This record gives sequence, C-alpha cells and structure tokens, in this order.
Amino acid sequence: MAKFLIMVLLLLLPLLGSRAEKQVFEVYIVYFGEHSGEKALHEIEETHHSYLVSVKSTEEEARASLLYSYKHSINGFAAVLSPDEVSKLSEMEDVMSVFRSGEYTIHTTRSWEFVGLLMQEEEHTIPTHFKKLGSDLLSRAKYGQDVVVGVIDTGVWPESQSFSDKGMGPIPKSWKGICQSGPAFNSSHCNRKIIGARYFIKEFEHHYGPLNASEDYRSSRDKNGHGTHTASTVGGRMVHNVSVNGGFGRGIASGGAPLVRLAIYKVCWQFNGKSLSCSGADIMAAIDAAVADGVHVMSISLGTRGQRHEKYYTDDIFVIGALHASRNNIVVACSAGNDGPTPSTVSHIAPWIITVAASSVDRKFVSPVVLGNGSKIKGQSATPSKLEKKMYPLVYAADVADQDVSKDYAVQCLPHSLSLDKVKGKIVLCMIEYTSVHGEDMEVKRAGGAGYILGSSRAGGVDELAAHANVLPATVVVYTDAIRILEYINSTKNPIATIIPAKTVLHTKPAPFMAAFSSRGPNTIDPNIIKPDITAPGLNIIAAWTPENSPSANRAKVEYHMISGTSMSCPHVAAAAALVKAIHPTWSSAAIRSAIMTTASVINNNGLPLTNDRGNVATPFAYGSGHFQPTKAADPGLVYDASYYDYLLYLCSLGSVKKFDKTFKCPKAPPSSFNLNYPSLAVSKLNGTVSVKRTVTNVGGGGKSIYFFTSQPPVGMSVRAHPSILVFDRVGQKKSFTITLRAISDEILRKKDGYGFGWYKWTDAHALHVVRSPIAVSLA
Repeated sequence: MAKFLIMVLLLLLPLLGSRAEKQVFEVYIVYFGEHSGEKALHEIEETHHSYLVSVKSTEEEARASLLYSYKHSINGFAAVLSPDEVSKLSEMEDVMSVFRSGEYTIHTTRSWEFVGLLMQEEEHTIPTHFKKLGSDLLSRAKYGQDVVVGVIDTGVWPESQSFSDKGMGPIPKSWKGICQSGPAFNSSHCNRKIIGARYFIKEFEHHYGPLNASEDYRSSRDKNGHGTHTASTVGGRMVHNVSVNGGFGRGIASGGAPLVRLAIYKVCWQFNGKSLSCSGADIMAAIDAAVADGVHVMSISLGTRGQRHEKYYTDDIFVIGALHASRNNIVVACSAGNDGPTPSTVSHIAPWIITVAASSVDRKFVSPVVLGNGSKIKGQSATPSKLEKKMYPLVYAADVADQDVSKDYAVQCLPHSLSLDKVKGKIVLCMIEYTSVHGEDMEVKRAGGAGYILGSSRAGGVDELAAHANVLPATVVVYTDAIRILEYINSTKNPIATIIPAKTVLHTKPAPFMAAFSSRGPNTIDPNIIKPDITAPGLNIIAAWTPENSPSANRAKVEYHMISGTSMSCPHVAAAAALVKAIHPTWSSAAIRSAIMTTASVINNNGLPLTNDRGNVATPFAYGSGHFQPTKAADPGLVYDASYYDYLLYLCSLGSVKKFDKTFKCPKAPPSSFNLNYPSLAVSKLNGTVSVKRTVTNVGGGGKSIYFFTSQPPVGMSVRAHPSILVFDRVGQKKSFTITLRAISDEILRKKDGYGFGWYKWTDAHALHVVRSPIAVSLA
C-alpha cells in the first residue's frame, strides 16, 4: 500500500509543480488600444476594474491588484496577474494584447558649440561657418520658448542654476500638468522653467516593497543625477564658468533649447545601495500622463540591455506609448542603448520613434603616461590630483595580488585585492572590460599606491575614452596601449612611469567618431527600417547633477558632472526637435524627425567619412542618417511625412496591426514595410529588383523649387529614381517618386555583415538644400 501511495505521489508531483508555476503572480499590462472619447476618466477606470473582477475571486482582490489605469491617450491598465488570469483576459473580445511589464535601465559645455548652436565667451572656439547659423536658429526658435519637453527619467534637482526661471514668461496656457508634492519636493520647486513634475512608483514598490527613504526620495527629486543631467542637456539655462573636477571642460553649460519648459516624470528608483530600477508599468503611466499634460517632445533615456531577440513590436511599452504620442503629434526621442559595438543591440526600433546613437565631440582631457623607456602613451583623465615631477615604480595589478586573492580578481583592482607591501608608493596598471570607474581608485589608495592606470581589457577603440575624476592621480588608456604598458613592465626588471597632469584640449580630430558603447543595428524586428536614426554627442558630456550622488570616491559634492552614454545623446536630439517645433509649430512629429535626419552629416572635421571607435569607416547601422546638425534642421527643404494611418498600414505589412487597432482594416495586399514613407531606405533579402515608393513635401521658404536626384549605390547595386527631377510650385506641395534597386552582382554577400550601404539625395538648383537618405541592402 505504501509503495502504491508513493507511486501516486510521484505521478502527481509534476502536475502539482505545474499548477504552482501557474500561480506565480507578475505585473502585466492589458492593452485595449485607443479611447473612444465617450467615457469620463472615472468611467474608464471602472471599466478596467470590471475586467479584473471577471478574473479575480473578489472585488477587493481586483481593486488591490490594479496598479495603474491608463485613461488619457493609452487605453489599458497594469495589474498583478497570474498566468491563468492572463490567459482569460487575452481571450476577451476588446483586449488587444496582454504582456508582462519589463524592467529597464538608464542607458554639456562643449557639445552644443561643437554642433554650432551656442556661442562661448571666446568666439574663436566655435567653427566660423557655424556662428551665424547657430545664432539665427536660436533667435528664430526664441530659444525654444513655450515648447514643453517631457523628460522621463530619475527626476530632477530643481535648485540647480540650470533650472532658473529668471526672465522667463508665463507658463503656456496649453499646459495641463501638475507639480506633485512629496518628500523634499513641493509646488514651490516648480517654476516657469520646471512647469510640471510627477512620479510613478507603483510597480517598483510591488517588486521591492516600500521605497527606503534613505536611498531615494519618494517624489520627483533626483537622488541619482541621471535625470538632472538629461533634463539640463535638453533645456538647461546658460550657466557661465562651469567646469568639473576643479577646472576641466570650463565653459558655458547650457541645454540646446535654453528657454523650453521642462516637465519631469520620475520612473526610476534607487535601492540596495545604488541599484536602479525603472519598471514598465510605471514608464507607461508616465507616457500616458505626459500626453495628457500637453508635452510637445519626450526625451526618454531608458531602455533594454543586450542583443535584441524580439520578433514583434506588440509587447514593448515604448512602442505602444510612442505610437500614442505620435498620434498626438509629439516627437519621441529615445536612446539607442549602450551595448555596442555588438550588432543587433539597438533599442527603440519602431519607426515612430527617433532613435539616437552616441558619438564624440572635439574635446579631450589629455593625460599621457610616460614610461621609463621614453614611450609616451595617450590617456585621458579629469582628475585634479597630480604626481610629483618624478618617475615612480610601475606594477601590474595581477602581479601584486594580496595573499589568497586570484590574479583575475586582483587585475581589476577590486576591493581588498591588492597587497599593501607590493603596491605602496607605486603606479598600478589595472585592467577592466570597460573604462569606467567602479572603485579601482579607492583600492589602489587603500593599498598605498601613488596612482594608477586604468586599461581596457577589451579590444576597443583607438580614440574612445571616458574621462573620470579619481581620488588619486590616474589616467585611462585603450586596450592596445594597455598592452604596450604591460609589455614594457614585463620587459624590464625595474619598470617606472609617471602620469602627466590632465588638461583640456579642444578641436581634436577626428570628430565626431562613433562611441564603441553605442548600440548597433540592424533592426531585429523589421530590417527594412534602419535603426538607429541619428547620432549626437554622448561621450564625456558635462551637465547639471545632484549634489547627493557624488561621482568621486571622496564624496565631494558637485553641481555639474561629466558622463557618457546614449542617455546623453538622446536629449541633444530632443532639444533640436524642440527648436524645430518652435519654428514650425504645425509640423507633424514625422516631419520634424525627417528634418533632423535628412540634414545630418556623415563627414567629420577632417573632411572624411565618419569612423567608428577603431578608426574604420562607420555605417548607418552605427549612426543612422549621420551626425545631427540642428542649425540645418529648421530648413530641410523637403520632408518625408507620415501619419498615424501610415503607421497602421505599416503594421499591416508586419501582420500585427490588430494588436494595436482592431478596427483598422488592412488592404488585401498591404504594401511592403520598406514602403513606409521613411527618411532612410532599407531593403532586406533583396532578390533581383525592387521598387520603393516615397513622397516628399516641399517646406522650403521660397515655394518654387527644383530638386535633382543623385545617389551612391551600395556595392554591386544599381539605384535609379523616377522621376529624377522634382518641380515644386508652392510650399506644402507633395511629389512622389519611385526608387528602383537592382542587384547587378552578389558582392554584398561577401561582406562581413551581409549588408551594402549607400545613399541617395535630392539637391535643389542652388544647393541650398541637400536632402540625404542612407541606403542599406542585403541580398536573399
């Protein structure tokens, strides 16, 4: 009998286990599409609640499970659900999709002068041909006055000088937002610059419990610094004589659109030390609120990490939120991600988002290493600490590991890894995968070291270095130079070196170049849309910061800080969009995106093509249409416009429109996705010949104009346009054309990434307007 019972239990265990798995509760978003406009806000919430009541045991359980009811532009709700409940909701008639809410992560003195937008106190630091263009653009745009930019991030430090409202006019009458109170933040912290502030924390607290008040503020106040940095990059006021770490990068700190109004939406929260969590349901609520509040531009420097493996757009909160924003004519700029140079890592790949990669400016913080054999190694640093004018013993961290510490651990100069006896008074070469500081300086200091060299253990770029402040004299070197230093250490009995104090150097060349960390294409969901769209400064960017998160190990408080990432490049493009919006308030979000993309440059300050971090020619999968040029974006000549209808038609081509709008009727033979009227052109798996349709709208000030087609085809391809001349009689006139791509050889197949790249452009008779689009083609 006992054996029989045991056998029965063994047979039942898998079933019991599977049932237990089904009852794991997670946060899901239930999406219905658009609102009909017939219900009041409380009625919408009651409708959402009724769906939960239908799958929960009691009404009380249903109410307790509801985190957000999205009532403004987005129609849906976020709730804590079991897989069984998800399955039931998914089968209901009006439900378009149910998907799990994800967790996301956060992905300037010189940068605006580099792109020709702002004047420094010393005018000779600005490229001459940009001076008039930059001042004209800002003047025409009234510095972004009355355009509202919503920044979805970690909050804001409102006391920063960058957010002063001195001299600003009244808040725009169209604004409908609020200034939400909370710890250390009340209505007095909003002004005519920061006109709104909200925070969203429900999903975060569902996962991690009540926020620890010692780790973050349960309000819009920023304890991390990232949100303050991005907000001031978009629209910070001009603040003179700003520098970091005692004098580096000194100049005028300013946002690209200094008089825009800022609306702050805090969705990322610190916990467990300095870990940061940004939850999908909270982000969706922020986007929904921003649309209702009346923002014109959104800047979102958040996203996923790693290579992309999604097959559909349907389960992405950013895709859904941005689609609703675009229907309300809001420009949404998002960071491309920091997972480069690995292919297929780019985030935010829907065509109604402008996706921003990161590149350099023409400034370095030079701090070379001089070796005992006379070699001088390039390095960068932003630390004010200096060594005495003498040579110091030089050691490799792996060779000076403390007792019972592995060399693999010690080589990174991680806590308690180095021997005090072997390090005291010496310069230590530490090796880590990415040249970013994570306490290496404190470990070398603990062990009594005089200074240290931070080398990349990853075969990265020849130019890309992130400069850092340190508690000891230090510099950062790239992989190849770190190996040179290591070879020198191993070649002599008594290696010695010194670190030359850092100094700021402007007008460095080549610039811009693509940052290695910037995520790369191709687009993993639809390779017929090139992503990223554009690149902008994202390496060593100086902007406002929170004094409560010291960037240096000695905990010194700072008001401005220098960091790198596509998080920094994204607000640059959001600012450019705000300036274009100020000049052309009736333009659609697609027209503004087109203007920014088609006026971009693919040439560096050496007059040569943009390169990647290793000095090799970069491709559109790194930079999209090129490096943004805000001084030209306000007068693009022609734009590629698109509407919400066009995006739904595009989704028909992917077979997913019913997940966004069940009422939309697709044509029997939807156009291919490459026929979306996009400012770039990609054709994946071309077999022979294909024709692609595009339509441009004349927005040139003169009205009458003639444009001529030219192209540089991808290798082994023929590219022709019909017609090849476009004649316009008036502003607003539209002209369509067809581009025919034909494979004349299989040379593309022999390329490493399987893609060939080129471009086509329309140029007017006097070459005042050059409307350029990149081309990417792969063969079947």
